Amino acid sequence: MKTAIFAVALALSSIGAAQADSINGLVNTGAAAGLVDSNYTLSSNVSYVTANDGAFPFPYWSANTSTSRWIMPTALQGETFDPNSNGTYTWHLGFDLSGFDAASASFSGRFAADNAATAYLNGHALGTTYGFGESSWASLSASSYFVNGVNSLDFVVTNYAQNGGNPAGLRVEFNSSNITAVPEPETYAMLMAGLLLVGVVARRRKA
Repeated sequence: MKTAIFAVALALSSIGAAQADSINGLVNTGAAAGLVDSNYTLSSNVSYVTANDGAFPFPYWSANTSTSRWIMPTALQGETFDPNSNGTYTWHLGFDLSGFDAASASFSGRFAADNAATAYLNGHALGTTYGFGESSWASLSASSYFVNGVNSLDFVVTNYAQNGGNPAGLRVEFNSSNITAVPEPETYAMLMAGLLLVGVVARRRKA
């Protein structure tokens, strides 16, 4: 009887231990050391990280920090794009929720862009940001639209046309994220076996 109770208790504790964890793969722009950000891809290519905070487009862009940095389409900081018509740049971040309960996922953070951007999680719009200064951050959060397996977080940046002094960039920061792991099948098997054994023992005692 004690063995059965222990098995049930162990299985229940394993299920209960599936507490919220952070989502792997949700990383801030420019978080990795170096001048290349391979997490955020632009047309399947790596992005480039601003290197010199004392050069254009700073101080117009919000200052880089140890938490996140601006990313750009090319390695030439402050390069001018789209002189005659608006340009569109879609940065992609992928993350995998395999082994986790997608319905339990959530995250919160903020983002900014030069000049504007809309964030999409698996094709669903999360919000839009306008501007790139210190006061231009927009909130970024989601508690739905997640799917099992690989998820796509895309930032569609619009760079308004301007002939000269017209860089394009994106900055993303995650403040928190949560996800619950799916218990292994062996855990449920242990629980069922323990419950079955408890039931058998209880019936024998009554007999």
